[in-house]
Amino acid sequence: MGNKSKISIICVTKNAGKHLSSCIDSIISQKYSDIELVIFDALSTDTTIDILESYGNKISYWKSEQDAGIYDAMNKALKCITGQWVYFLGADDTLLPDFSAFAENELKDSTCIYYANVLYKGKKTKGEVNSYEQAKHGIFHQSIIYPASVFRKYSYNPFYKVSADYALNLMLHGDKSFKFVYRDYIIANYNDDGLSSYFVDEEFNKIHYSLVMKNFEWSVKFRFWFRNLKAKRRS
Repeated sequence: MGNKSKISIICVTKNAGKHLSSCIDSIISQKYSDIELVIFDALSTDTTIDILESYGNKISYWKSEQDAGIYDAMNKALKCITGQWVYFLGADDTLLPDFSAFAENELKDSTCIYYANVLYKGKKTKGEVNSYEQAKHGIFHQSIIYPASVFRKYSYNPFYKVSADYALNLMLHGDKSFKFVYRDYIIANYNDDGLSSYFVDEEFNKIHYSLVMKNFEWSVKFRFWFRNLKAKRRS
């Protein structure tokens, strides 16, 4: 696979008019030219639709219809992409110039799930994530570019309202067809005002431990088990 492979950027929206133009502008201004932008909207009632219409063919595909949540919309969008790589950006996030350098220089191996850094609360976050940290806290969704082959094999489980990407990454860690590879770029400005900033995904919390036990190496399993044991003793 050559470096110049198409990246499908997926953005899902609902009443995102306050931030959407900045998000789209940050995508279409990238130096990396082989990008398609796919947007799925959940029947917005603010200015979102007007904004989407104003960009014309600068948006590769968009649709506004009822969905069952963020990850249901992402799954719908994944059926419409044509790129060899997939990236997800929140409507209130923006891409940084480093995204193009990351895409140009690093997307070489379709068995790699490449991830970099984001700006979070103004700080570079969070560097290379070892296996235990991935099991415990995960990787920022906006820092990852996936090979499209991931989504020919998997989809997001919309049962998890804000953590389906975390659940998928835990499963991918255990799939020997893929490997996570870190590169030191800062590719997006991440805004944490969305649903995940205040909603506790209790359904994901119920299966978090079992996903780690199923998909990680023994050293991580032991540390994670011991961490849970201490937490139970404290409670």
